[in-house]
Amino acid sequence: MSHKTGPLVIIGGAEDKQGECRILREFMRLGGDKHAQVLVMTVASETPVEVGMEYVEVFRRLGAADVRTLDVSHRAAADTDSAVQFIQDATCIFFTGGDQLRITKLLGGTRVDAALHNALARGVPLGGTSAGASMMSSTMIVDGEAETNPRIAVVDMAPGMEFLDGVVIDQHFAQRGRLGRLVSAVAQYPHHLGLGIDEDTAVIVENGAFRVLGRGAVSVVDAGGVKYSNLDVVESDEALCLCGIQLHILSQGYGFHLRDRRPITDWAAYQSEAARS
Repeated sequence: MSHKTGPLVIIGGAEDKQGECRILREFMRLGGDKHAQVLVMTVASETPVEVGMEYVEVFRRLGAADVRTLDVSHRAAADTDSAVQFIQDATCIFFTGGDQLRITKLLGGTRVDAALHNALARGVPLGGTSAGASMMSSTMIVDGEAETNPRIAVVDMAPGMEFLDGVVIDQHFAQRGRLGRLVSAVAQYPHHLGLGIDEDTAVIVENGAFRVLGRGAVSVVDAGGVKYSNLDVVESDEALCLCGIQLHILSQGYGFHLRDRRPITDWAAYQSEAARS
């Protein structure tokens, strides 16, 4: 379970853009602060101009040295020299919300896809909100029922962009009652951790662990230790039974070690220990 270097800033949607902007400010800090060259990727949105300008204004207000937008409305545009150059010039890259399937369908396997993975390998921070969060993982949720009990049929899965291995991400989590569908997802993929990220809340992934930033919480669903499951005997629309599943609720200042599947209750001490090792 790993990500491909660079920090990842994965946001549960509806992040603050008017006040303190803690999450977007931290994303920009990771990308160079006042020297940041921010690239806003609007590929997920059906209104790329409006969405792009909103983030351009925010990052400029936060003091970024340069902010550009890149929209990809068809796959051919993701194979152009100019699109690849935009990514190579950026010191941090941010994906807006919209439809995560648009991201994978338009970018998957293209030169832009390769350039994004190369940027991450160089240490360039990648951020994403809402749909831009869901697509970060190798397996993503594309649709599903909210406010319901766990059942196989309540969640639809598809391949993601593979920036972070070993997790399934859901966003707008508490606000839209999505615990049932995230449990349904990890019941079918128990080798993955489920990350349910509330609005105006982010996980910042570095060096095999993440810390929580924002006003909400992150729910970590771990089905790796399940002792019993009726997954193999129920119909897709019947209720699941899962015994031994773990649920961790983490707020700002706490974290989680992804490989060891354990919460970090003292992030400052964890950082100090990691720096010494």
